[in-house]
Amino acid sequence: MSAPAPSSPAIVDAEPLPRQDEVLTDAALAFVAELHRRFTPRRDELLARRAERRTEIARTSMLDFLPETAAIREDGTWRVAPAPAALEDRRVEITGPTDRKMTINALNSGARVWLADFEDASAPTWENVILGQLNLIDAYTRSIDFTDPGTGKSYALRPAGELATVVTRPRGWHLNERHLQLDGTPVPGALVDFGLYFFHNARRLVDLGKGPYFYLPKTESHLEARLWNDVFVFAQDYVGIPQGTVRATVLIETITAAYEMEEILYELRDHASGLNAGRWDYLFSIVKNFRDGGAGFVLPDRNAVTMTAPFMRAYTELLVRTCHKRGAHAIGGMAAFIPSRRDAEVNKVAFEKVKADKDREAHDGFDGSWVAHPDLVPIAMASFDAVLGERPNQKDRLREDVSVAAGDLIAIGTLDARPTYDGLRNAVAVGIRYIEAWLRGLGAVVIFNLMEDAATAEISRSQIWQWINAGVVFENGERATAELAREVAAEELAAIRAEIGDGAFTTGQWQQAHDLLLQVALDQDYADFLTLPAYERLR
Repeated sequence: MSAPAPSSPAIVDAEPLPRQDEVLTDAALAFVAELHRRFTPRRDELLARRAERRTEIARTSMLDFLPETAAIREDGTWRVAPAPAALEDRRVEITGPTDRKMTINALNSGARVWLADFEDASAPTWENVILGQLNLIDAYTRSIDFTDPGTGKSYALRPAGELATVVTRPRGWHLNERHLQLDGTPVPGALVDFGLYFFHNARRLVDLGKGPYFYLPKTESHLEARLWNDVFVFAQDYVGIPQGTVRATVLIETITAAYEMEEILYELRDHASGLNAGRWDYLFSIVKNFRDGGAGFVLPDRNAVTMTAPFMRAYTELLVRTCHKRGAHAIGGMAAFIPSRRDAEVNKVAFEKVKADKDREAHDGFDGSWVAHPDLVPIAMASFDAVLGERPNQKDRLREDVSVAAGDLIAIGTLDARPTYDGLRNAVAVGIRYIEAWLRGLGAVVIFNLMEDAATAEISRSQIWQWINAGVVFENGERATAELAREVAAEELAAIRAEIGDGAFTTGQWQQAHDLLLQVALDQDYADFLTLPAYERLR
């Protein structure tokens, strides 16, 4: 008697979408189910390990390079696999969600790479998860177009040789996809996003002379990178493409990962492409991990923590040195400014700041950097062109002058800036505005001329939490308290209502956003991720 066929994920609590059967084929769901069966138990163990490590950090207020992996760091012979031609030049990358208009605009932007984002720039509604996959399939088959219903403007792809190379970012390990369940257990969102994209596009991308390329977010240890590597090995065998076809760039956006950069590249060495420096999530991770560390770990207003702060320079310079030592790309941070059509002076000042930031990254040895808007592509391109010329990257610049001690990465006390009352107001204002949009299904949101994503909300609520629990006294003499945060939040909510009117306020998610921000900012039990309770409210 033959064994029963393995079950496939069931679609739960989700209205059918147009063309979803093209994404959720029986074969694709069988692949996702196999990923879930093989790898979710290890995912669960690694999430438990995160909690254990956080407890140890709380006890010691210390982090160090791992003694048990010293041999990997000291072995100067190993390198990551050579970059494929499509990823050799990454001097400008544009980021954004996978909605239909963004897909076309990002591919047409002139950037060398598009980070097609199922993570922080995309609220994980069922529509965004499934239709985003469909948009990428349509882009690769050149069957994608878009007409803006408001303006009537039509969008279509440029010739293939002018399009950005796609690097897809699945969700982090901590998030589940509640709408796909196997035997009553939700499938991790990371495996859903990776699995559907890889199954439908891996062979197609190889035929196009590229491959399935990924950004890996929220990584906290080399063991999590090892899990991803095992996923890649299995997936390539499953669909019958050569081992090493996959390439992954890891976001070093957690403080624990900053101490394991070489080990992360080592675990992924047959599939590694590079590392990226992610600012807001990195600061959020410092607050989260050292929330019991006292005054020495209190961060000032987020905008006062620039990439020139000593502990941030230690992080970015170590990243460049590590990548180039191992033959990998070092990719810089985000230029989040969104040009204003109304204020030329605002644009002038912002463009100057973007140029200075990208000049610094190029001169520090980065091989490329991120922008959030097509108008910033030429600015970033000029900064890297000036340093690279015709070279595709500067991986030959080894930065052997860089020496970073363990304590340098957490030397928060080197900052002169202090938290301010205006910083509190800004954190509340941005937090409410972002969460409200996220609850309506928008993950990338323009707020005060900056493109914000979920990392913005995480650092905003974390700073409110940290300042209250540290008893910070602002420059105006007011102490950070739960009562002050509630007062500021109430004033902000009233200001928004006056600004947009009763009708728009009532039909929006403003009260829910206000309540959720205060919940995660004021609860003594610090939530690991804002998106976990937010996902429960997302419909």
